[in-house]
Amino acid sequence: MKRLATHYEKTRRDHPDDRLMILFDIDGTILDMRWTILYVLQGYDRSRGTSYFSGLRLDDIHVHENHVDDLFRELQIPCELRGDALAWYLKHRWSLEAIIHSHRPFRGVMEVIRWFQMQPNTYVGLNTGRPESLRIDTLHSLNELGQEYRVRFAPSVLHMSSQDWGQGVREAKVAGVWHFQDVGYRVFAVVDNEPENLKAMAAADTRNEILMLHASTIFTSQRSENPPGAVEGETYDITELISERSLIQHVQFVWHGVNDEDNLRQFLASEVQWAELDVREDPATHQLVLRHDSFTDYPRMNGERLPLLGTFLDLLHHHGKGIKLDLKQRGRVMEGVLKLVSEFGIPDSRLWFNGRVATFGEHGFRAIARKHPSAILQCPVDFLAPLILGAPAKAREALEIFRDWGMNRFSVNWSVPSKNEILDQMERWGYEVNIYNVPDLESFLQAALLLPRSITSDFNFPKWGYHGRGSGENQHRHSYPVPVSAS
Repeated sequence: MKRLATHYEKTRRDHPDDRLMILFDIDGTILDMRWTILYVLQGYDRSRGTSYFSGLRLDDIHVHENHVDDLFRELQIPCELRGDALAWYLKHRWSLEAIIHSHRPFRGVMEVIRWFQMQPNTYVGLNTGRPESLRIDTLHSLNELGQEYRVRFAPSVLHMSSQDWGQGVREAKVAGVWHFQDVGYRVFAVVDNEPENLKAMAAADTRNEILMLHASTIFTSQRSENPPGAVEGETYDITELISERSLIQHVQFVWHGVNDEDNLRQFLASEVQWAELDVREDPATHQLVLRHDSFTDYPRMNGERLPLLGTFLDLLHHHGKGIKLDLKQRGRVMEGVLKLVSEFGIPDSRLWFNGRVATFGEHGFRAIARKHPSAILQCPVDFLAPLILGAPAKAREALEIFRDWGMNRFSVNWSVPSKNEILDQMERWGYEVNIYNVPDLESFLQAALLLPRSITSDFNFPKWGYHGRGSGENQHRHSYPVPVSAS
């Protein structure tokens, strides 16, 4: 993935106006065909009333989809049944039912495809040895799989074989490269799990500009057939592909839990624009302090330092940063926060208020909206998730009530099931969405590829030199050191 990122950047620099394309094989490259083998063989058991494959697990399958007879020998299937099982498998593996129900992508590959589809004047093509007769089913299944990732393939980017299944695959691959070049794309990379296919396409690359990437999954040709310069890899690691400087500019990033000096120092040294502060009232001094956990559930520890809200507001305002205020209590906390914000003269364009509906209610949110009509005003709506998916009219009715109170953004927890569907639905309704509780760099990049309006994360990303310590929830923070100091 790192080589691919470097090669793409170089190609874009050298050809700034060209339509760039990366080509992906499908079976064994995008799709993990072990799922198809498992599904079809267990279907054989159901049809025959047997249990030869009932205990078969994905990790037990180490054979190519064209060589399941080798699996029968490994599993010691009776010789007299192997012919019947093989015939069943060959008949059903490309049935519409199997394509719809058993096709699953390798981890990370859809995110890689999504990233390239988002880049300016860049396209993802599909170059497969599947016969033309499977065109409609292939597009349907891939677009169904891609929906969760916001990936979609148009018919024009799919090149298939003109011959029957398994015949002339290498020739079909070369024809695919030439086809896309002829219609105006500059093919800069090819991903395929078969070395012999890569070798054939490399030989046809007369301009020597295509990076050959071997998806080292399960393949039938010899690894030694990989062309010179081909790059091998076993995982689609988006943390190696997507760099911080290539992130989508119109997603707002929020550093969660800037409640202590270590987090503040890291945040100010970063390119992240928004800092989230957890605001509470210190029961001992009645001052506004920064602390995620309630004093009731987690009493103040001996020696615990509680930064004053005013001190952090002053520093963040001085550095021109955006300030997200997560108000943990009602009453004097809200009044005190509004007073401090006014004293510092922080403009609405750099203010963001977050609170729970149960904490502030209509009166509290309307009061903030009156004081700061142009600021971001947000509440989490995880409690509406079942309604958004199951009773959307009722969910929208509630969201419209909240919007009438002044809220202009809603927050969804990354851990909520079906969060992608929830995000899609809310965006179709015209609501801005923040994703929060994003735990690590991989999840952060996955969230960014969905293009929500904003993402809130701890930024504990050592790969990027960030060592966010978290908010201190339940008195804990990340244990690794914070080596970077900020002036």
